[in-house]
Amino acid sequence: MSPSRPFILRPVATSLLMLAIVLAGIVGLRFLPLSALPQVDYPTIQVQTLYPGASPEVMSQTVTASLERQFGQMAGLQRMSATSAAGVSIVTLQFSLGITLDVAEQEVQAAINASGSLLPADLPAPPVYAKVNPADAPVLTLAITSDTLPLTEVQNLVNTRLVQKISQVSGVGLVTLNGGQRPAVRIQADTQALASYGIALDTLRTAITAANANSAKGSFDGPTRAFTINANDQLLTVADYQNLIVAYRNGAPVRLSNVAQVVDSAENVKLGAWANLKPAIILNVQRQPGANVIATVDAIKKRLPELQSGLPPTLRVDVLSDRTTGIRASVEHVEIELLLAVVLVVLVIFVFLHSVRATVIASLAVPIS
Repeated sequence: MSPSRPFILRPVATSLLMLAIVLAGIVGLRFLPLSALPQVDYPTIQVQTLYPGASPEVMSQTVTASLERQFGQMAGLQRMSATSAAGVSIVTLQFSLGITLDVAEQEVQAAINASGSLLPADLPAPPVYAKVNPADAPVLTLAITSDTLPLTEVQNLVNTRLVQKISQVSGVGLVTLNGGQRPAVRIQADTQALASYGIALDTLRTAITAANANSAKGSFDGPTRAFTINANDQLLTVADYQNLIVAYRNGAPVRLSNVAQVVDSAENVKLGAWANLKPAIILNVQRQPGANVIATVDAIKKRLPELQSGLPPTLRVDVLSDRTTGIRASVEHVEIELLLAVVLVVLVIFVFLHSVRATVIASLAVPIS
């Protein structure tokens, strides 16, 4: 029996089946993920080591070189690149696709453990590693600028208001800030004043560390009730630091304002970001794995006017980079090529068969398939 015979004898059922296929395709199209790169678990690992105060030369000789010697002995390592900067060393390891990420992580951890005796003994923390996926590049980059507010206050506002709201948008996986303008209190010691009081720099550092802590204080216990002591010893403002007693000389307290200058500034004044020649805070948005990148970016842009209304009027939010521009063009080209393919198939059938009925059947069957 011919496979097409049941469909020919039952045209109504065949029409309903074709309609069901079309509806299923329309529904499935809405859940189709879009991305610039396929979702592949690349065995790429990045190792970062922090050594505050070290120059790039010291990082390269004492940290990066030691790690590279150990990482170079790993099996399956395809490519290794390293960057040494002031106080930080970053080593990127790319393994062959035949090695799973779990095996690569075990090899990296073993190499880090083996290099422990070669690294500086006063490292604040051992090297840490994280998986890096080339497909996780930011899909949207925003620039936040202000003509009146300092960048430290701009970053504080963006971090507490804008980042949290964008993180709640469907499809958003990670939101990060660049620009290095996290607010901080900077203490600039006066070495001549310290020498006149006979105070060493280490004594100054110890006094600041001991006075700026937030730890458990204990509690009061009684026969009928208990009370927890919630005192906070953290210093938050410039005035708090200025009044800090560093030492006693001749029965009088020596305050921090006597031996140092305390100013409101940023954690790292050597870092910065610019957008159109203006100092700015850069906000990078990454999507969740499998999320529709175009729908995610459209949802963020739709909420941008509402989000900007919750910020001070002096803050301006601009779209610096939109990665979906190329993706939208690619999708549009695919749609045009599909349409052209259907038109060409129908025209070829009509030219060769010279039958309107057969051409109509093909014009229905090809789009449905």
